[in-house]
Amino acid sequence: MSIKTIVITRPSGQAQQLIEALNSSLRSSEIPQENFPKIISLPLLTIVPKNDTRLAELIPNALKDADLAIFVSPNAIECVMRLLNRSWQDLSEKPIPIGVMGGSSQQALHHHYVGMETSPTPIFIPQHNDQWDSEGLWSELLKLNWDWSSRKVIIFKGEGGRDWLADTLKAAGAAVESISVYSRVPLDPDSPPWKAIHGLDFSQSLWLLTSSEAVRYLGQVAHDQFPQALNKACALCPHHKITDAAEVIGFGEVFTCEPGDAALIEATKVWLDSSVS
Repeated sequence: MSIKTIVITRPSGQAQQLIEALNSSLRSSEIPQENFPKIISLPLLTIVPKNDTRLAELIPNALKDADLAIFVSPNAIECVMRLLNRSWQDLSEKPIPIGVMGGSSQQALHHHYVGMETSPTPIFIPQHNDQWDSEGLWSELLKLNWDWSSRKVIIFKGEGGRDWLADTLKAAGAAVESISVYSRVPLDPDSPPWKAIHGLDFSQSLWLLTSSEAVRYLGQVAHDQFPQALNKACALCPHHKITDAAEVIGFGEVFTCEPGDAALIEATKVWLDSSVS
């Protein structure tokens, strides 16, 4: 029987955290050693922070009179905090509330002690992890009963991506400024990480997919370099939009789990158990 393979498709730094957590969970589980999977890192997109002086000046000026700051991802948080080089509550006379879409972003804020101050910065996040997306955050913001026509919102994001939340806020009357603080660079098809994929037994592989944009790029490379191979593979996705993208590019079987690394790890272990013959 061919050994099972787990393909982690996150950017390198985030992938390593997930790999370590997955390995730790597998070692403490009842999965026999002989059934331990091989884990491959395939960073489909690389996050490249923007570090220009203009942006470092623009961000604090934009935040001075902001009523709400929204970070679309942990990457956005890390890039902004690096550019600010100061504590969040030093930016204005009163703490600027923050909106995030998921637990990883909340953890990233706590890493910078945001929301953990003596008078904590308000952080708005969807209460249930099956709502960790733009729509879920908007539902949470509606509970504030704000008059959006008198509110200024700053959205920190990467280049491209969805504009649904910005458009929705504008439609509600808010003044919205979107600031791109990083770009995503696709993994060159000739780079070394792809070599392991070409030797993969796709029928014994589970791909952990956490970005719709990365999935679409994977589809382009697969079409050129290993056509029809993905229809033998399984994919695990923490959001229905990523699931849809995985189905479009031809994965043979696609599973959806709840958002968060813990859910990804548990669903991976279920796949390993169910696929042991």
